[in-house]
Amino acid sequence: MTRPILVIGRQGQVAFELRRALLPLGQVIALDRCSEPAVDLADPDCIVPALRRIRPALIVNAAAYTAVDRAESEPQLAEKINATAPGILAEEAQRLGAGLIHYSTDYVFAGDGDRPYREDDPTGPQNAYGRTKLAGEEAIRATGCRHWILRTAWVYGARGKNFLLTMLRLLREKELIGVVADQSGTPTWSRVIAETTAQMLARRDLPATCGTYHLTCTGATTWHGFADAIRRLGIDAGLLPETAARIDPITTADYPTPAHRPAWSVLDTGKLSATFGLTPPAWDTALDLCLEELAGLSPPPQTCL
Repeated sequence: MTRPILVIGRQGQVAFELRRALLPLGQVIALDRCSEPAVDLADPDCIVPALRRIRPALIVNAAAYTAVDRAESEPQLAEKINATAPGILAEEAQRLGAGLIHYSTDYVFAGDGDRPYREDDPTGPQNAYGRTKLAGEEAIRATGCRHWILRTAWVYGARGKNFLLTMLRLLREKELIGVVADQSGTPTWSRVIAETTAQMLARRDLPATCGTYHLTCTGATTWHGFADAIRRLGIDAGLLPETAARIDPITTADYPTPAHRPAWSVLDTGKLSATFGLTPPAWDTALDLCLEELAGLSPPPQTCL
């Protein structure tokens, strides 16, 4: 690309991996609210000047309001970041002749299914976070810009705030942990998201592939199954002692939260595979690789939850 690739969100789980994965495709510029120029999705007035200064060929929006429970008490802020800002990014992409990659979520669905959700299945978000993310999708589509909306789920990585790092800490500190066993989904390593995105963008016929895709690892488990795998593979990788906390299954009712969580969040990645010839790894394979990498990091990553 003769013009740069702009990644919105410099230090987030996915953005951090994107900064590496996209390098073979051209110049990568990563901006956030602390950069120069700054892009703060909560402040719509700062978005347009930054984009017009950079004039990217491609905008990759890896920033979002992801505090699911807090969104119930801060819906206006979540709306600004997850819905209004993506619409502005899309409008500017259309004006600049740029493409837009935007990450969305499994929470746009009602979560009452019994098979993996396809891209054209009816949506029905059950919490403020899901509603604002769906509104962001709709705002992007309404502009007519070249876009790729990538829905993902249960994202974790070696940095930031996520279930993996929280579980590693709790497994060291506690004797017993209760983890929800009646919600199903697919844990997805942030690196898988970034590398799959880069492979998609390398296609020569990329403009013909615009649309909405599901991008997660493959397979499914529960939060309890995810936690159990973290314990088992974490011990194997030397990240956890053999005496790591026991994990008991509990129900959603046993662990009430401000935001309603869907019982079923499994996404069908068949369209991604059929269009791009890409099949993401199984969720437990990716988790094993991530834990092996964490075991080699010094000092150990800091947890924030």
